[in-house]
Amino acid sequence: MTEGSSPGGTITAVRGPVLDLVVDGPLPALLEAVRIGSGKSAIIGEVQAHLDPSHARIIALQSTQGIARGTPVWMTGSPLSVPVGDAVLGRLLDLMGNVGDGGEVVADETPRRPIHRDAPTLASQSRNTKVFTTGIKVLDLLAPLAQGGKSAMFGGAGVGKTVLVTELIRAMVSRYDGISVFAGVGERSREGHEMLHEMRDSGVLDRTVLVYGQMNEPPGARWRVPLSALTIAEYFRDEEQRNVLLLMDNVFRFVQAGVEVSGLLGRMPSRVGYQPTLETEVADLQERIASVGGASVTAIEAVYVPADDFTDPAVVAISAHVDSKVVLSRDLASQGIYPAVDPIRTTSVLLDPLVVGEEHVRIAGQLLETIENYQELRDVIALLGVEELGHQERLLVGRARRLQRFLTQPFFVASAFTGMEGRSVPVAETVKGCAAILEGACDDWDESSLYMIGNLEEAEAREMDRRAKEGT
Repeated sequence: MTEGSSPGGTITAVRGPVLDLVVDGPLPALLEAVRIGSGKSAIIGEVQAHLDPSHARIIALQSTQGIARGTPVWMTGSPLSVPVGDAVLGRLLDLMGNVGDGGEVVADETPRRPIHRDAPTLASQSRNTKVFTTGIKVLDLLAPLAQGGKSAMFGGAGVGKTVLVTELIRAMVSRYDGISVFAGVGERSREGHEMLHEMRDSGVLDRTVLVYGQMNEPPGARWRVPLSALTIAEYFRDEEQRNVLLLMDNVFRFVQAGVEVSGLLGRMPSRVGYQPTLETEVADLQERIASVGGASVTAIEAVYVPADDFTDPAVVAISAHVDSKVVLSRDLASQGIYPAVDPIRTTSVLLDPLVVGEEHVRIAGQLLETIENYQELRDVIALLGVEELGHQERLLVGRARRLQRFLTQPFFVASAFTGMEGRSVPVAETVKGCAAILEGACDDWDESSLYMIGNLEEAEAREMDRRAKEGT
């Protein structure tokens, strides 16, 4: 399509981001990108429905302000495409590849790829059980992350999903030999600038691509941002055989944008008001994340849980596709336990003796059993007090509380707010520390000595300092 070519159709109706198009010849294909208007006021749309032999319905991917009936439309003959390759490394882009970091525009000769692609066939995928070590104690112990897998952080508003994902970016990019692609779905512009500056300051921006669809953009743009980011990731995996870390914040906003698009197109809503195509849309995105040949795309996703309802259809649809499920608890966050990971509801298919070793699985199982027993006793303690418990039960409660505090950790990305330097802990140190607490080595320690520290040696030093000050 060129600026001087003849338009292939005309806009007949404008209803917000929904546009109706009449064409002179054959209808454009579904999911084909079209250009509406000319010059600087032109916008891009995507064909979503064929109404009759000469009319199609379009979802605009940019603001339709200034678009009127009679506006000419040019067909592109292909789906929306996004620039890929080394030219986009270190850049902040929108879903169409326009830069948002104040730098030079991406060169015209940069290769582009369509954002709509089929998932790799099952036969072409390689099953990899290599574990990512994050340095975050509670994740490495209870929810190991898989290379080429999908991990999701589920939680309501304000429980620390974005902070945890940001810490994972820092932890993985700094030690990870590969490319990172961050998809900001429905993000605030402030969060985008913070992420850009943090990446730049930490020296990892040159191996990172940031793709944003801001929350003030039309739903069609927010709906397609994850596909644009995934297309960039797939290029590095397939064409350059490089491992890619794909981070998405927030996948629920992708579903939410799909709800808006579905409503605008007049589709009958499904359960709880979601679009009837919810499962298909989630699957089309998630099934493209895979290992192919010698390279992999590994996804870490933040998922907002509306009203803390984990039975919400969107949450259920997303959780069906992930290997590691990390659940954040508002109750733990209110107690100051950060990261506020609920150990009971957090799961991973990699917590297996054949993957992480028998000792790791044994300690994780004992920890879960101890904390679960403590939670069962909390009502009794609230009513009668801990003094009414038997000796063994008091020991169990003390160890469970110490384990909860040992699994807290100061984050590097939050150090400016907490005043505490971040910690990164090897898996062996985490397992060793939990084993010592479970065996009773820390029964006479003050709980505060185990709070917001790295390994057990640091907790021991803090305990010795406390005793020296108290003269005990």
